[in-house]
Amino acid sequence: MSSLTLREARDAYLDENGFSTAAYTDKFVHFKFGPLYLAFPSTKTRRAAIPFHDLHHVLTGYKATPIGEGEIGAWEVATGCRKLWAGWVLNLFAMGFAMPFAPRRVYRAFVRGRHSRNLYGGEYTDELLATGIEEARKQAGLSDSVPAATGRDKLAFAFWLGVAAFQYLLLAAAVLVPVAIVLWFLLR
Repeated sequence: MSSLTLREARDAYLDENGFSTAAYTDKFVHFKFGPLYLAFPSTKTRRAAIPFHDLHHVLTGYKATPIGEGEIGAWEVATGCRKLWAGWVLNLFAMGFAMPFAPRRVYRAFVRGRHSRNLYGGEYTDELLATGIEEARKQAGLSDSVPAATGRDKLAFAFWLGVAAFQYLLLAAAVLVPVAIVLWFLLR
């Protein structure tokens, strides 16, 4: 894979996972969660983030699985999603979801991210896509090894994991409060 360009590696990643570049402009995201088919709006910041997110999968090697999304989410949070608020929110959800199932993998991805750089904030151009994957990994400071976590890495991980947990509490409240109100009216 080392002789591939980012475009070639991205296209292989998309094909392997049944994805396409249509997601870069689609107005809604459709996905299956267990037996449910769900959709949510694809915001402008999500559409801006997703092409880079796919390249990050290629650069880091994290898979498009629930655990792999948790890893890439942790890595992107650690490297910083800049002004792409949808990236922050979705990555924190992915990180929080994967944490109970693969805590070491999520933590390692976060630490790896603290010592590397992502592509957010750059331009998604043909020139970028023509870059060799090994050159792009070098520019991002990515290697296969994960450096030892510093005290600051550990504190940052604890902070962002707390933010992820808070997001889940807000989601639970958004679902449970209306249900509780309806039940209160029905059962009084």
